[in-house]
Amino acid sequence: MTDPLSASDNASHGQHQTVPADFVLLEETIPDLVIDLKYAGQDNFVGYPLPGYQQARAMLTRDAALALRSVQDQLRPLGLGLKIFDAYRPQRTVDFFLEWAKDSRDNSRKAEFYPALDKPQLLAEGYLNSPSGHSRGSTVDLTLIRRSDDSELDMGTPFDFFGPASWTNFSNLSETQRSNRAFLQKIMNGWNFSGVKEEWWHFTLKNEPYPDRYFDFLTGS
Repeated sequence: MTDPLSASDNASHGQHQTVPADFVLLEETIPDLVIDLKYAGQDNFVGYPLPGYQQARAMLTRDAALALRSVQDQLRPLGLGLKIFDAYRPQRTVDFFLEWAKDSRDNSRKAEFYPALDKPQLLAEGYLNSPSGHSRGSTVDLTLIRRSDDSELDMGTPFDFFGPASWTNFSNLSETQRSNRAFLQKIMNGWNFSGVKEEWWHFTLKNEPYPDRYFDFLTGS
C-alpha cells in the first residue's frame, strides 16, 4: 500500500499518489446507494466542479464503507436509504476552498448557501478549514431518502448551508425536521459514526484507520 501523505506535505506531491489498497468505491460496496457528489458538479456553494473531483465517484476506507453498508441494511426494511453528498475529499479541494474564500469577487452562490455571512467569516467561524477530516477517507456527508422515489427527508436546510440553522441541535425547526435529524444521528451513531454540532449531515467513523493522515489522490482514480 502506498504510504499516505501527512497534512504537512505539500499538496502538489499528492499528484503522484495512488489509491491505497483499503479505499473502496461506495457504488460497488453498496450497490443501491444513491450518490450525488455535489463537488463534482455545479450544485454547490462555489457553483462549479471542484479540483480533485474529475469523476463523480464516492470513495471511503473499507472500514467506513462497511459500516455505512450496515446503516443502509438497517434502513432498507423501513423503506429508507442513504444519499451521499461527499465522501473522501482530496487535499487539493480543501486547499482550493481556502483560496476561494479569500476572493471577495466570487459570491455567486451567497444567497443560497451563506446569506448571513461574508467569506472571511466562513474561515473565522470554522465552516471551511484545513486539514479536513474528509481527506482521511472515513468521513461522509449524507442524508436520508425515501426509497420509493429517492426524495430526501426534510432536514430543515440543504446540504452545505452555512449558518446556525444547519447545526445538528438547532431548535427552530418543525417537529418533522427535528425528528428526521434525530433519527439520522441515532442510526449513524449506532454503527460507530460520530457527528458534529455544526453540520447535521457530517459523520466520521470512530476509530478510523487513518486518524492523522491526509490524502490527495483524485476521486475515482
